[in-house]
Amino acid sequence: MSDANAYSITVLSKTVHSPTLFSFRTTRPDGFRFEAGQFVRLGVNPSELAATPNAADERIFRAYSVVSSPYDEFLEFFSVVVPDGAFTSQLQHLQVGDVLYLNPEPFGFLTLSRYQEPAPQDLWLLATGTGLAPFLSILQDLSAWQNYDSIVLAYSARTQAELAYLDKINALAKDFGMLVDNPAKFKFVPIVTREAVENCLGARLPALIADGALERAAGLTLNPATSHVMLCGNPDMVNDTKEALKNKGLTMNRRSVGNIAVENYW
Repeated sequence: MSDANAYSITVLSKTVHSPTLFSFRTTRPDGFRFEAGQFVRLGVNPSELAATPNAADERIFRAYSVVSSPYDEFLEFFSVVVPDGAFTSQLQHLQVGDVLYLNPEPFGFLTLSRYQEPAPQDLWLLATGTGLAPFLSILQDLSAWQNYDSIVLAYSARTQAELAYLDKINALAKDFGMLVDNPAKFKFVPIVTREAVENCLGARLPALIADGALERAAGLTLNPATSHVMLCGNPDMVNDTKEALKNKGLTMNRRSVGNIAVENYW
């Protein structure tokens, strides 16, 4: 559907995680549906923001994965601030009550339904930065906890301050494990690449896969016969991690067959 048909949505809250990362919640239009892991086209008109009333009068749209559950009554998004970015340089000024725009059609195939049934034993969610967003949505869907024996979330950031949503991540297994009989075992593997942090791995995801450090931290083996792997983050990470996984015998997921799924909206 065209961006010209976008819904108007209203900002309900904003959370600043670090100087370069923030998240925000908006109203959810009646009838808007999406699958956990999908992204939307989100729009802003800088001239309509309370903080920038004299800015250019134009709608700018960008792709944003949804953080919230498909069953939440609100929508949540996770954003990085790009100082010279046409979109995020404006979006960082959001205030409660500001109006944004939502394309009525969700996009993307970084979803559990892309995999064939029955599900293999383990689900690996590998993210850098705001690539965490679709995985938080997936982890708020009961099907993930029902259909897998183990779930690993590996989340990489440059600094400890940029590891966002830690309280939410740490509560996931407790909150959703209570709703499912025999829920998946959950392992969170935090990674910080530009400073030494206790209890965090310290290298890029491709290197951690190549030398086995990620598997050791997860207590689980990446196995072509048992593993589903999803990647979301910057393109260099996605490309390099795909190659590291292929070197372990895993294959790209096509037509519901294969291990590795990625999103292509950059």
